[in-house]
Amino acid sequence: MPIVAVDDTDSRDRGMCTTYVGVRLGERLEAAGGRVSRRLLVRLNPAVKHKTRGNAAVALHVAGVDADATFRLAAETVREFAAADDPRTSPGVVVADIDVGGRDIDEGDGDPFVDASERLPDDVGAFARRALRERLGLAEAEAIADRHGFRHASFGVGGADGEGTPGRGRIGALAAIGAPAVHDEWTFERISYRELDRCGTPREVDAESVFAAANAGYPTVWDTVDRGTGEVVCVPNAPGPILHGIRGDDAAACRRVAEAIGSEPVERAATFLTNQGTDAHLADGTLGDLRDGAGYRVTGVVADEPETKRGGHVHVPVADTADHDVTDADPDVTDADPDVTDADPALRAVAFAPTGRFRDRVRALRPGDRVTLCGEHEVREGEPAPKGTLKLEKFAVRDLVRTEPTTPTCPECGRTMSSAGQGQGYRCRDCGTSAPGKVEVTVDRDLELGWYEVPPSARRHVAKPLVRGGFDAPTHPER
Repeated sequence: MPIVAVDDTDSRDRGMCTTYVGVRLGERLEAAGGRVSRRLLVRLNPAVKHKTRGNAAVALHVAGVDADATFRLAAETVREFAAADDPRTSPGVVVADIDVGGRDIDEGDGDPFVDASERLPDDVGAFARRALRERLGLAEAEAIADRHGFRHASFGVGGADGEGTPGRGRIGALAAIGAPAVHDEWTFERISYRELDRCGTPREVDAESVFAAANAGYPTVWDTVDRGTGEVVCVPNAPGPILHGIRGDDAAACRRVAEAIGSEPVERAATFLTNQGTDAHLADGTLGDLRDGAGYRVTGVVADEPETKRGGHVHVPVADTADHDVTDADPDVTDADPDVTDADPALRAVAFAPTGRFRDRVRALRPGDRVTLCGEHEVREGEPAPKGTLKLEKFAVRDLVRTEPTTPTCPECGRTMSSAGQGQGYRCRDCGTSAPGKVEVTVDRDLELGWYEVPPSARRHVAKPLVRGGFDAPTHPER
């Protein structure tokens, strides 16, 4: 059973889409007597700078057509449809003659790749795992492919890295082949395509029908719309052939929502098995020990007041909590330890302006709050301390500061006391009463314990929506 994978066939400016190339290839394989049992849409490291949009590769699992014929048809399809005339586009194809086992895409719930980790070579699986969190090179991809006799080829003369390196798409293609061995959580996307001669023109999609279908499918189907902004999230703005893409936990539910949307003619449609919405790009990390260009899940304590800076971006410094085990914090604990804010900030977390109302959640944080943060880590050359920025995708409030020190009031007259001098406490000038120091008072908080996330309109493809569940604390989903 050959696996054929393609990547980097689209262009930021000239359109096309790797999923469309994959669908057209699947049709040609089936016309040649084959059967496509699974279409995989595999999201890779979202921090890779030379990506087009979502940094996705496509793999097809094929039966009934040998590897040579599969490779020939793949090359023919990529040459016809890839935007190879864009010098930043660098298409690549890899074909592996491996049967990974498992079930067909529409055979119900369960693990679609029960035996994949045993059937795929270890180094292919390891490469696929790293492709979610590192920036990999073409030479390594070629060496692994050659080692196992995988057929591979590049097309066009461009290089998505801007340096003219042809065939960088083979990196993503090899990662898509190895994906079944490393991903243990899969979702679905039903993609509907418009007629090619309409590409580059405004899409005709009835927004009212999208919201109605989204409401009927939620929460099994998610990130179809953003109810806060009124945006139709499932309809892209890029000039490619996708009309809309419906994501969810059930293939049949995604198909029902897609079919309920009123729009211009749908030329063709296909369902993909995907790692979207799974947080597969996040690794557990430690503040002060994060790599540039990788996604992390880290725990820390808010070190200072959040600050809204130019452009509407909200910055919050975070310090290490190495001496405090807050990952498994008791949900009944409501008082954080503000003393840990004496440490120097180890990280700057940022909620960017496009995350909209999520910024209000970040602004509501206070020094001493203990949080778990998720996002992409970036270190810019010459960046001052704290070194590194975490681009927030979601965060969990583990403990909240519930009190704050304030100047005491006079128990006799109710007026605010004045300082009696350094180290001498406070006194009421009118009544003569005194107090040894500031007193703790309860403060109202606009946050609760649990997880908060960016809205659907700002969510990365691979980021897991809270509504999908499986989180370690209460959730506050955005719809």
